[in-house]
Amino acid sequence: MRPQPLLRLLNSVNTQTLYPNEILIIDGSVNTDTEEILESNSFKNLKYFKVNNDQRGLTKQRNFGIEKVSDESEIVCFLDDDTVLENDYFKQLLNTYKLYPNALGVGGYITNEVVWTKSKTLTSKNKFFYDGFERNEPLRFRVRRFFCLQPNTKPCILPEFSHGRSVSFLPPSGKIYKVEQFMGGVSSFKKEVFDILNFSTYFEGYGLYEDADFTLRLSKLGKLYVNTSARLSHYHDASGRPNKFKYGKMVARNGWYVWRVKHPNPSLKNKLKWNLTFILLMKLRFINVFTTKNKMEALTEGFGRFFGWLSLIFNKPTIER
Repeated sequence: MRPQPLLRLLNSVNTQTLYPNEILIIDGSVNTDTEEILESNSFKNLKYFKVNNDQRGLTKQRNFGIEKVSDESEIVCFLDDDTVLENDYFKQLLNTYKLYPNALGVGGYITNEVVWTKSKTLTSKNKFFYDGFERNEPLRFRVRRFFCLQPNTKPCILPEFSHGRSVSFLPPSGKIYKVEQFMGGVSSFKKEVFDILNFSTYFEGYGLYEDADFTLRLSKLGKLYVNTSARLSHYHDASGRPNKFKYGKMVARNGWYVWRVKHPNPSLKNKLKWNLTFILLMKLRFINVFTTKNKMEALTEGFGRFFGWLSLIFNKPTIER
């Protein structure tokens, strides 16, 4: 349901120094706008597939696409339709597999969402410092630090009580970092991975955290990396996203799910820390009702988080192994 962002992405693919052997578009739209825009704009090696209701949804469409990948392909890349690539994105990504032959997956690096500055040390308690760079520390992490609930692992390594730091906390150093998880919309994997793993259909529709689930399961089998030289921009497009109440429920239930995928038997202390952190973040979302312009969004998402968290008492998700 995002034909214009998709066209912008494909135009950036067209300028790549290393062009893909095939491009698969798996369209879950309920109209023909995407199909029509692809008919009027030609791209080399592009194959278009329109899925029906039973196949619609992020993880289902990814699994559908994997089945259509050429037998000759060695690396499968996934891209969200609202991204735009720098012209050496694929070259940098695939070069990682040459440098690290043991890699099962490599993530790309989004450049336009966080402002980093070079620094020799941490300059303020309101900053986050990592590997010679610093960025603003988000309020939620500053509040967590005050309550001794901050992450105790490196970015992209999930703490035993979950609620870790994402790829956005890796700096634009140009380096390659070993990780446990990265974002699905800027990801790549060896094709052989899909002989033993698929994307979980537990994550229906929008599929929040499905990428964390897949990469955390895969990290138990081999090495994953993020290459900060494989650069692209992400322009968040609101179309196709769920309402804020459903999104809030996903934050709770899907967040619990991926925590238990990585840590199926957490200690009592880590169970307590997961719940305390979730409650703290939920309260911050409710406070946004008074501090942001989108008051109704903050309120409905807050209630979604609350009801999602409450549902975990009576109806926990079944973890796929």
